[in-house]
Amino acid sequence: METQNQMPPTSQPQVQQQPEKIHVHHSYIWLGSVRIAFYVIVASGISLASSLAGVISELSFGRSGEVFLIFGVLLLVLVLFVGALGISALVRWWSYKHLYYELTPEEFSLHSGIFNKQRIHVPYQRVQSVDQRATLFQRIFGVCTVSIDTAGGSNNKAITIPYVSKTQAEQLRYELFARKQYVMTGSGAQASVASFQVPAQEYAAPSPAQYAPGAPAQTQQSGNILDAPAEIWQSVGGVFGGMGADIAPVSYEYGMSNKELILTGLSNNTTFVVIVFGIIGVVTQLFELMDGLFSPASGSWEDAAFDAAFAAPPQFLVVFAFAFVAIMLVIWVLSAVGSCISYGGFKARRRGNRIEVEYGLLQHQFQGVDVDRVQSVVIKQSFIRKIFGYCEVSLGKIDAATADDDTNKGTLAQQGLIIHPFVKVSRVPEILAGIIPEFAGVPTEITPVAPVALRRALIRRGIIQGSGFWLAVVVALCMGAVEMFIAPKAPYDPDLALFMTFADPACIIGFALAFTLFVLDLIGAVLWAKSSGFAFNRSFMQVSNGGFSREVVSFPRKKIQFGYTKTNPFQRSAHTATITAVTAAGVGGTHVKLVDAREEDAQAWLTWVQPQRNMVG
Repeated sequence: METQNQMPPTSQPQVQQQPEKIHVHHSYIWLGSVRIAFYVIVASGISLASSLAGVISELSFGRSGEVFLIFGVLLLVLVLFVGALGISALVRWWSYKHLYYELTPEEFSLHSGIFNKQRIHVPYQRVQSVDQRATLFQRIFGVCTVSIDTAGGSNNKAITIPYVSKTQAEQLRYELFARKQYVMTGSGAQASVASFQVPAQEYAAPSPAQYAPGAPAQTQQSGNILDAPAEIWQSVGGVFGGMGADIAPVSYEYGMSNKELILTGLSNNTTFVVIVFGIIGVVTQLFELMDGLFSPASGSWEDAAFDAAFAAPPQFLVVFAFAFVAIMLVIWVLSAVGSCISYGGFKARRRGNRIEVEYGLLQHQFQGVDVDRVQSVVIKQSFIRKIFGYCEVSLGKIDAATADDDTNKGTLAQQGLIIHPFVKVSRVPEILAGIIPEFAGVPTEITPVAPVALRRALIRRGIIQGSGFWLAVVVALCMGAVEMFIAPKAPYDPDLALFMTFADPACIIGFALAFTLFVLDLIGAVLWAKSSGFAFNRSFMQVSNGGFSREVVSFPRKKIQFGYTKTNPFQRSAHTATITAVTAAGVGGTHVKLVDAREEDAQAWLTWVQPQRNMVG
């Protein structure tokens, strides 16, 4: 065994064999064809719906004629679907013949293209993460889309391999990391698809001595009601999924409790957006209903508006209020249920030198990252989560742009790898000690911003960036324009008279909303000045930006790409400065900024972040 482990790569047999062409799963042809045909039918139906409706309305048939016409329309739809399915299947089959990947001794190669040939080469040492994503239909048939992320951040695009079976995807992930280990260290057995067996010590778990004091070294188990169906579905794997592969030991693992899962759904960001759109829709329907019920048969529109305001019985307003509340509750519950399902089966684990996260009851997501690639630990608290002492924990990592999925550009690049979406703040040190003990030396004593930062924050957040202040300005300008240009013509124009009836109440509501936002901006400025600051020690830096919400970013000094301070004339007179540290997290890097630090603190940090000092320790 010692002789084999010390054998240099040059001692491998000199006979060069042609690498095996590994095609994706055959569902790429028929499942992809059905999806394309469905899109064709939907697009054709939308474009032809109005024309068919017009033809049917103009024709007059008897009972047999109507049946014949309906049968003809259905037959036309069937022929269109079959034709689209056949054409797309032919194209997909042709594309399938040219879509395959190869595993050579030095690199991974992906071949694609019918007329425009494309071949992507990825050296094994450049592979950073191998993630999986499966839609609902893909999970049913046991296939997924594999995304291979390489080093280089935004300069490179992630390589996607569609319609890979579950077993094949896990073998490919294991294969790539085993070959990367072999190429970089020259030790261990070279892996192969036919027999992928690599000693477990190549993925040895970190020693418990590396953990923070008091942190558990064993696996932590916590579950919820959605873990059981998620595990059953995962074990079944779909029609063509096959069995999963346990490729390395897990040193630390945790999930989400029922309470955490439900609170994650109730506090998701989508809920607020859905409720806002629901309010707009309900208000719009209310105006349409009022217009239909109280349209004037005679008289001016101004009189009709007052009649509509006072003629509505109290029962109508009560019913509308209850209906509005019920609709909002239903929307909120549906959004919460959808968020819970999206995080169903959530598991985060430390596997050797990698961190893995998977979740999703219907659409499954699997993401992983090497510890060396983690740039920062981010703890986010929204206003509601801050009240109850909960937070979201994520890891900032180097992301690559996705070649065929634009939806990831605005999500993963900003959120990073979420290792817990809703957890008690007091439990965060335990989780970080188990899943990424390399961040155990983060400083805890925060240096606050300068005392003058409070006055500057009130001006900056309340006036310069204040939403309430500028809303009041806009309302005042609109009110002045109405009084100057519209009010003189209102007595002669019924439409303008109706507009003037609602103009004054709208201005009052606008000013009330502006005043409320202005007060909230001032309170947010005070909270920011009291809870913001930064800290650094020999190896780590931490920046905290507070307010109604709070974000704490911790990162090693060696991960800082560069840092700088910036001042404007007002900051120089107040002896403050803005410090900015740039890491490689996200697509294009992440700028961690703190405004109005004391001038001497900023200078000390700038000295600390200098490259020559970065090499020490």
